[in-house]
Amino acid sequence: MIGFILSRVARAIITLLVTVTLVFVFIRFSGDPAAALAPPDAPQEVIEQYRRALGLDQPFWVQYTGYLGRLIQGDFGYSIHSGRPSLQIFLDRLPATLRLGGTTLLISLVCGITLGAVAALNRGRPIDRGVMAFSVFAFAMPNFLFGLVVILVGSLAFQVYLGGQGASSTALGLIAPALTLGLASMGSYARFTRSSLLETINKPFMLAAEARGIPYKRRLIRHALPNAAIPLVTLVGLSLGSLIAGSVVTEQVFAWPGVGQLLVRSVATRDIATVQFLVLAIAATMITANLIVDLLYLVIDPRIRAK
Repeated sequence: MIGFILSRVARAIITLLVTVTLVFVFIRFSGDPAAALAPPDAPQEVIEQYRRALGLDQPFWVQYTGYLGRLIQGDFGYSIHSGRPSLQIFLDRLPATLRLGGTTLLISLVCGITLGAVAALNRGRPIDRGVMAFSVFAFAMPNFLFGLVVILVGSLAFQVYLGGQGASSTALGLIAPALTLGLASMGSYARFTRSSLLETINKPFMLAAEARGIPYKRRLIRHALPNAAIPLVTLVGLSLGSLIAGSVVTEQVFAWPGVGQLLVRSVATRDIATVQFLVLAIAATMITANLIVDLLYLVIDPRIRAK
C-alpha cells in the first residue's frame, strides 16, 4: 500500500514538472511577447526595453531555471498591466469560480446519479429510454449554445437578464450558469450510474445475496450502490479537477467574474505571468484531483489495499 501511495505521488510531481516545462516553452515560442506588448508603431528600441524588462534577452535555459527557482520560492510573477502579483489576482477571482463550480458539481451529482439509478431500476421501460435520451442530449449540447439559449429565453420571455456582474450575486444568476456548466456532467453521471448499477446488480455476489433471502432494498443499498459507486469516483475526480478549467466558456457567456474570464482576458492581452500561473493552477488542480481519486481507491476498494 505504501508503494502504491508513493508511486502516485511521484507520478503527480513528475506530471506537474512536465506541465511547467511545456507551459514555459509554448508561451515563449508562440510569438515575441515583447513585440505583442509594445504599441503597434513602437520602434525597435522600445521593444528591446520590453524584452529586457521581461528578461527575454537572456538565454533560454537561464530564463527556464530562473522561472523554476521563482516558482519554488512562491514567486509567480506580476501582471504586466496592473503590476499586481498574479497569485493575488487569481485569489480575487477564485471565490466566484468555486461558488459556480461547487453549485455545478452538486446539481450534477444529485440529478445525474438519481436519474441514472432510476433508469437502471427501470431497465427497458419508457423512463429508462427517456433518461438515456436526455443524457445523450446533455452530453452533446455545447454549453455555450445552451447558455445563450438560457440568456435569450430569460431576457425575451421573462424579462430577466441572467448574465453580467450583477447577476452573479443573485441565486437565479448562479443557478443559470451552474445548470449550463453542469449539463454535460449530468448526462455523464446518468449514463455511468446506469451502466455501473446494472453491471453490479447482475454480478454473482448479488445473486448469492438474493439466494440467502436478503431483502431487495437492503441488497440495493448495502451491496449494489457501494460497489457501483467505485467507477463513479474517477468521473467525480475529473469533475473536481475541471471546476476551474471547465468554466472558461460558461463564464465568458454569462460574464461571470471568475478565473475562466480572467484567463481569456489575460491571453487576449498577452499578460504572460498571469497566463502562466493560471494554466499551472488549472493543471495543479487536475493533478491533485486525480491524486485524491487514486488515494480514495485505497478506502473504497479493498483489492488495492491487499496489494
